[in-house]
Amino acid sequence: MTPTATQTPSKNYVGPLLIIGALFFVFGFVTWVNSVLIAFFKQAFNLSTVGSNLVAFAFFISYTLMAIPSSAVLKRTGFKNGMSLGLLVMAVGTLIFVPAAKAVSYPLFLVGLFLIGIGLTVLQTASNPYATILGPRESAAQRISFMGIANKLAGIISQFIFGGLLLTGANAVSGAASLEKVVTPYLILTGVLVFLAGMIRFSSLPEVSEEQDDTPTDVSIHTSVWQFPNLVLGVLALFCYVGAEVIAGDTIINYGKALGFDNDEAKYFTTYTLYGLLGGYVLGIVLIPKVISQQTALRFGAAYGLVLTVATLLTSGFTSVLCVALLGFGLAPVWPALWPLALNRLGRFTKIGSALLIMGISGGALLPLLHGYLTDVISPKMAYALLLPLFSFILYYAVSGHKKSSW
Repeated sequence: MTPTATQTPSKNYVGPLLIIGALFFVFGFVTWVNSVLIAFFKQAFNLSTVGSNLVAFAFFISYTLMAIPSSAVLKRTGFKNGMSLGLLVMAVGTLIFVPAAKAVSYPLFLVGLFLIGIGLTVLQTASNPYATILGPRESAAQRISFMGIANKLAGIISQFIFGGLLLTGANAVSGAASLEKVVTPYLILTGVLVFLAGMIRFSSLPEVSEEQDDTPTDVSIHTSVWQFPNLVLGVLALFCYVGAEVIAGDTIINYGKALGFDNDEAKYFTTYTLYGLLGGYVLGIVLIPKVISQQTALRFGAAYGLVLTVATLLTSGFTSVLCVALLGFGLAPVWPALWPLALNRLGRFTKIGSALLIMGISGGALLPLLHGYLTDVISPKMAYALLLPLFSFILYYAVSGHKKSSW
């Protein structure tokens, strides 16, 4: 039987999406291990909360600095070669962990994390719009949810591997001796990244046209990317979202320790956040767009986040820790719903729009530092009040911000 027009593309999407899924697995692994590194470096170098949160800052600030250049790189290389280049830059960053451990140098570790972030910026700038464009836009959140599952599964695996390697018995070994623990795993990670770079470079991953949804109206009315309110407000919403996700995932180990839990108990707390995220992504795949729309999922995630933040502040002990972890469930629908709403009808501005959205990831650099400051000067629990304005803005974008067509 001759395939129909709708059957053919969907069949062709499977291979490319599996490759993109593998990349999202890499994103998750190297990103979520930061929660372990924050707790590990805090103890190894005897850092303040703000000082240890520089791990997130060094990693995520690269998104702000590299997002626009990433767009220019992708225009020159295309999606596939850009992804391969990003993996190689990440490999340089992971390799730097070896001399950093030998030199007992926290700043050098931060340099390595910064380079990993730069490589990830190129990868994210390419892969997120790729997953959005590669198929019907109304089901883009569903495709990105599949990517999110790969991301969060990798994060859970990274917690068990690196939590076990770096935090088990961390109270007994500190300083230079403890830093030797990072050498072997990061050498292995470097080899994996180089292998993946070669695999992507020589794969059959097709290029897609960023202008496939461009219309005469887009061309005639919009002369600048800043003329799309849904994008600009989407960047701000993404800034709030990534900050909230990093706070919920990367600070929970230190929060647990501040409440009296020891390393062996607290080291897996981030996995609870990741399980929540994973459950949210699975529901997103099942429900979007057949049962609920991307916009409805976004509204639910923001409202749920507000409720759980209040619960975190009003409870104590493990219940409060669990409320932080359960934020993951509400955060899950935000990323996959934000991207298609923010990139809607951008047409020829899609790559630069994607780059601006990537810049919004800098919320993961700046907001955890603010959270760390509030932790040190007020209290570990009340620092989570920072999440209230973040979820409130996401809720505004979900309800009306994404609908704005002009300023």
